[in-house]
Amino acid sequence: MVKKTISAVTPLDDTQIRAEDQARVAALRESRGWRKRLMLLLTLIGPGILVMIADNDAGGVITYAQTGATYGIGFFIPALIIGGFIAYVVQEMTVRLGAVTHRGHAEMIWGRYGAFWGWFSLIDLVVANVLTLVTEFIGITIGMSVFGVPPIWSALGGLVLDAVILLVLRYRTWERVSLWIAAGNLIFVPLALMAHPHWGAVANAFAHWQVPGGFTAAFLFVVLANFGTTIAPWMLFFQQSSVVDKGLTVEDVRHGQIDTALGTLAMVLVALAIVILTGTVAFGRPGASNYDIQQIIQVIGQRVGPVGQSLFALGLVEAGTIATIALTASTSWAMGEAFNWPKSINLPFQKAWRFYIPGLLSAVLAAAVVLIPNTPLGFLNLTVQVIASIFMPAAMLFLLLLLNDPGIMGEHVNRKWQNISAFTIVGLLVVLNGIYGLSVVFPKWF
Repeated sequence: MVKKTISAVTPLDDTQIRAEDQARVAALRESRGWRKRLMLLLTLIGPGILVMIADNDAGGVITYAQTGATYGIGFFIPALIIGGFIAYVVQEMTVRLGAVTHRGHAEMIWGRYGAFWGWFSLIDLVVANVLTLVTEFIGITIGMSVFGVPPIWSALGGLVLDAVILLVLRYRTWERVSLWIAAGNLIFVPLALMAHPHWGAVANAFAHWQVPGGFTAAFLFVVLANFGTTIAPWMLFFQQSSVVDKGLTVEDVRHGQIDTALGTLAMVLVALAIVILTGTVAFGRPGASNYDIQQIIQVIGQRVGPVGQSLFALGLVEAGTIATIALTASTSWAMGEAFNWPKSINLPFQKAWRFYIPGLLSAVLAAAVVLIPNTPLGFLNLTVQVIASIFMPAAMLFLLLLLNDPGIMGEHVNRKWQNISAFTIVGLLVVLNGIYGLSVVFPKWF
C-alpha cells in the first residue's frame, strides 16, 4: 500500500499532489501510439466506474434479488435498461461540473445558493448516506452469515477495512484498490448463467412489456425501490468530488464520459444478471415474495447448488464493501466542502481528521443499527431505497441549476436534449412519489 506522507495540511500540498497526477496525464496525452492512448484512458477512468458499480451496492443487490423473486423478469428487465440510461444522464452532468469548476457538489451549492440551501442539501445527503450505509452492513452481515461468521464480526471487519482504505491510501491508490474490489461485482454474471435461465422469456420481456399482477401499491413500492438504487443523492456528490480529487480538467471530460458509460454498462449488466437469477430460481416459489433475502439465498442454494449460494453471498459482501467505501468518502467530501475543511483523500488523518471523521462515524452508526436484534432487514432495505428516490428530485434540481448557469459552466452548460432528459427524470420521480403517497393515504384507490 502507498502511505500518505504529506507533512502539512495546506491547499498547496494537495494542489502539488494533484499537479503531479495532471502532469502525468499531460505527458500521456502528448504521446503518440495506441498503447499510450490506452494508458491515458486507463489512467483517467475511475470515478464513473466506481460510482456506478458502487450503485450496485448491497442494498441494490438485495432489491434486485427481491424484485426478481417477487415479480420475475417480465417488467423489470426493460426497466433496468431504462434505469441505466437515466443514471448515465445524471452522472455525466457531475463529470462536466467537477471538471469545469474544480469544486465539489456541496461546495458549489454552499457557494452559489447560500447557507440555507447548503444545509438543506447537506442534511439530505448525510441522512440518505447513513440510511444507505445501513443497507450495506445488512448485505455484509447476511453474506458473511452464509459462511458462519457472526454479524458483529462481519460488521466490525467491514468497518476496519473501510477505515484502513480511507485513512492509509492517497487518492490515486485508493481509487485503484477500490476498482479492484468493485470488479468482484461481476461475479453475479456467471452466477446468472449457472441458473440456466429461459432466454426466450428474457427476450419476451421486451416484446410484451407489462405490469405483473397489475398496478398495485406493493408494485409501486418496488418500482420506487429500484429507482432509488439506480440513482441516489450520494452519487452526485461522490462522482463530482472524485473528479475534483482526481484532478480532471475540461480536457478530460470526454474520458470522464467514457468512464461513466463503462460504469453504466457494468451496472446494468450486473443488475440484469441478479433479476434473471432470482426470477429464474425463486419467482413463483412459496415464500419467495416476502422480501426475505435470507430465504432467497437458501433457494439459490437449493436450485443452483452450494457453490452458487457461496458466490451470491460473496457478491453481496463485495457489493456492501465497495459501497461502504464510496459512501463514507462521499460524506467526508461533502462535509469538508461545506465547512471549508481539508477535503482530499490525499491528506493524512493527523492533519485532516475533520475531513475523515464524519464519513467514518456514519459507517459506525449504520453498523450499530444493523446489529439491533430482530430488525426487519428485508423490508428496511426496500424502505431505504424508496427514501433515496424521494430525496432525489431536490438533489437533481440543484444539479440542473448549476449545469444551466453560464457564469459557472460557460460553453459547457447543458444542451437542450440533456435538459429535456433531466427534467423528464425529475418529473417521473415526482409523479411516482406522488402516486405512492396517494397509495399510502388512500390505499383503497389501488
